[in-house]
Amino acid sequence: MRAAPLLSHRHEDGARLACLLWEFGPGWRAISSAVLGGGIGPAAWALNAQVIAGYARMDPVEHLLELAPAGPGVGMLTAASVDRFTRAADGGVEAVATVGLRVPTWAAAPEGVPDPELAPMLLHEPAPTPMLLPGPGPGPGPVPVRLPGTVNIIVAVPVAMSDAALVNAVMTVTEAKTQALLEAGFSGTGTASDAVCVAVPEHGPQEPFGGPRSTWGARIARAVHTAVREGAHLWSNGSASR
Repeated sequence: MRAAPLLSHRHEDGARLACLLWEFGPGWRAISSAVLGGGIGPAAWALNAQVIAGYARMDPVEHLLELAPAGPGVGMLTAASVDRFTRAADGGVEAVATVGLRVPTWAAAPEGVPDPELAPMLLHEPAPTPMLLPGPGPGPGPVPVRLPGTVNIIVAVPVAMSDAALVNAVMTVTEAKTQALLEAGFSGTGTASDAVCVAVPEHGPQEPFGGPRSTWGARIARAVHTAVREGAHLWSNGSASR
């Protein structure tokens, strides 16, 4: 039986940061866009590690390996609050998501337009979270700060899938994520730094399809949609409750 995702904490860069580790065990593989274990390959675990908003390390793979268990796996980073992860299941498919939406973006942005994700955000009312940071003294206005803006999604499917079906499953995850964000009132297809992982057993009859109208693709879509939509509402409300 697959273990549930495990939440842990560490102190790093002056902050208490969370990690979400999902151990599938031996005999699993994954398709992922993550910096560690990206592509298609064996994956006994998936790790979603929180970092500070001003993260500046140039060795994210080595950093993730310091936090991860032994063996092959997938590792991704986020400045979003991993404590606020959301989880949903549908017909044997399970999905977990961490949602940070400081700068939702459209995938097809006009050429030459500066990426707002690279700019600090001035927190004026109404703020996207209930937090407002005052200036250090009598100086002008609020302090420019970076707030997290990443949607990371990990999905576990209990049946083997062909390589083509895995690619299709990533498309389905992305479509369901975008549907959830639009329904939650965000104008964008996601953020510029989103990551995804879909894990399946290595052995057994392979499902040939992963699209949203296939049996398992539909279950993936519903689980992801539920998890991301709940995460988007939690982010909007600034609530840590699940």
